[in-house]
Amino acid sequence: MISERDFRGAVEEMIRLAETKLPADVVAALKRSMEREESPIARKQLELMLENLEIAEFENVPICQDTGILIFFVERGTDLDLNFDMTSAIHRAVQDVTRSLPLRSNVVDPVSRTDTGNNTGDGQPVVHTELIPGEELKLALLVKGAGSENWSRLYMLRPTAGREEIERTVIRTIEEAGGQPCPPTVVGVGIGGSADLACLLAKRSLLRPLGEPNENERLAKMERRILEAANELGIGPMGLGGKTTVLGVHIEKADCHTASLPLAISFQCWAARRASASLIDGELHLEVP
Repeated sequence: MISERDFRGAVEEMIRLAETKLPADVVAALKRSMEREESPIARKQLELMLENLEIAEFENVPICQDTGILIFFVERGTDLDLNFDMTSAIHRAVQDVTRSLPLRSNVVDPVSRTDTGNNTGDGQPVVHTELIPGEELKLALLVKGAGSENWSRLYMLRPTAGREEIERTVIRTIEEAGGQPCPPTVVGVGIGGSADLACLLAKRSLLRPLGEPNENERLAKMERRILEAANELGIGPMGLGGKTTVLGVHIEKADCHTASLPLAISFQCWAARRASASLIDGELHLEVP
């Protein structure tokens, strides 16, 4: 059984890793984008992004001044015995790493705008928990800055809209966002379910590594079409023009009411920060990105 102290320590390491080092698939995608860019301005932007990553990792400092809000996805086995409150432990870990790394304090009251000072508060950090069979425990962390989060969108399309309208809506949203979500972005798309589930699906899809298409061939084809169309928009890195506006498109779906068609879109900026860990032999092991 993992202790609360060890659990908190592992969560702190997850946050440090996510904030200071991008996953290898994201770095590789940025490098490929730089190689195929023809615009000197676009190439320079990508060069600066990669240089920024090297400095952040070497100095062990956050990749971006906007250290975001922290969104945890937890899969907990129904037979797993923990002698502490997991959500409270995650809150404590966030508070500790906010001081030690440090992280910018981003969490405020939505009405008074009073800063909580430690990146925790009502509903923060966000913790989504799903029960699974057995004694497993899996954690995934998504770091979301405001630039990308502010372009989250939910559409309630006509139930007869169909594939083409879904794709047009996503592409139109990417075009309207322009350089504001700090492209090249990763675009998460949630189709179906309910309004809240579609948003969750879109955000959770951002945890999938770049280059891994949806297992559903129909959805995989939609991902490719949207990606190709988005990169023909010419928005480019940081909105300054170029061939690479989007690094990847990830779609997830759920069945929905016959009279409804929710469509949610969640952007992740070029600093696509994430981390994950699994419980193995009583210890929470970070998965090397």
